[in-house]
Amino acid sequence: MSTVAGPVHEVCSSLDLSRVPAPAFVVDLSRLRKNLEHLAAVKAAAGCRILLAQKGFSMWATYPLISQYLDGTCSSGPWEAMLAREKFGKEIHVYSPAFTDEDLAEVIPFADHLSFNSVRQWRRGLEFIRQSGRHIETALRINPQVSTGDHAIYDPCVPGSRLGIPLSELKGEDLSALDGLHFHTLCEQNADALATTLDAVESKFGHLLHKVKWLNMGGGHHITKAGYDTDLLVRLVKRIRERYNLTVYLEPGEAIAIGTGILVSRVVDTVHNAMNLGILDVSVTCHMPDCLEMPYTPDIRGAGPQGTFPHHYRLGGGTCLAGDVIGDYSFPHPLQPGDRLVFEDMAHYTMVKTSMFNGVKHPALCLWDPDKDELTTVRSFSYEDFRDRLS
Repeated sequence: MSTVAGPVHEVCSSLDLSRVPAPAFVVDLSRLRKNLEHLAAVKAAAGCRILLAQKGFSMWATYPLISQYLDGTCSSGPWEAMLAREKFGKEIHVYSPAFTDEDLAEVIPFADHLSFNSVRQWRRGLEFIRQSGRHIETALRINPQVSTGDHAIYDPCVPGSRLGIPLSELKGEDLSALDGLHFHTLCEQNADALATTLDAVESKFGHLLHKVKWLNMGGGHHITKAGYDTDLLVRLVKRIRERYNLTVYLEPGEAIAIGTGILVSRVVDTVHNAMNLGILDVSVTCHMPDCLEMPYTPDIRGAGPQGTFPHHYRLGGGTCLAGDVIGDYSFPHPLQPGDRLVFEDMAHYTMVKTSMFNGVKHPALCLWDPDKDELTTVRSFSYEDFRDRLS
């Protein structure tokens, strides 16, 4: 089974950029559909269920399309869960490192699955569920304590992590009322990392896998990225499903939206201070914060690293933060005010993390349907949006 993410320049390749209300995030519906078709094929081959992780991609204008292929959503708290109920439907799974009583009161009327981060939280949740009279299945998030990634900021298995319950904390506990187990340890990784994680999960928590009805393997599976070992993923899921007679869930966010979107920006000015500098109408701090957290330098269509082309620039945003630097790039021609630059692969973990720091104008949100030659601006932002976040 092949993967689907092709060259990023294919995204919105037929879109005339002059039609885009820059700055703007643009999601290519044809590319999104290809990812979803591949995920549906994985579901069928592995016999699992796949959820949209809204923390990675929650542009709900695309939910009618996504819901045709996936089984539901997973949410990180009441507000994401409410969005799922209002805009997506189907199964609603909710996890939080710690639910307040107010959180539980909000989500219990409509959630299908609740995953808890401690036995104390789980028992408190069971009390709320019993009082509600609803049937809600519950799980504990476990921590297999095996790290497979390179970035500590995204590794819930590091010593001292608050995410997931180590085996030592479950000894002596009565878990007979438990419906499922949940782990989430991966970040942009291939199926070999899942294989390592599953070995640890079975070794430490196998006795519980025989007693529960389902296992949620979390997100971070780069299923739709070129080179991902989909066949191994299918074998792993089938092995666990058949060995323990379980329903298996996957909850990718990035795999749904990878290679589907761009961020269109404009050059506002160029200046010189020991080197050529370009000031854009987008900000890495406000609009691409994942580039600072990972960190990584996003690709720009038609540009390259220093030395690739004759004209070198350091690009930055229009905020007052000295460190609002996107990166160093080279271009075939000198940059001019008004030039449009396309940042590649800007759908996942972008719109969900943007801010209005410094009162910088927020990019519009657009959908591009190449089959219909149709560009739709589904949301634009105004001063009032900035004002009303404050008091």
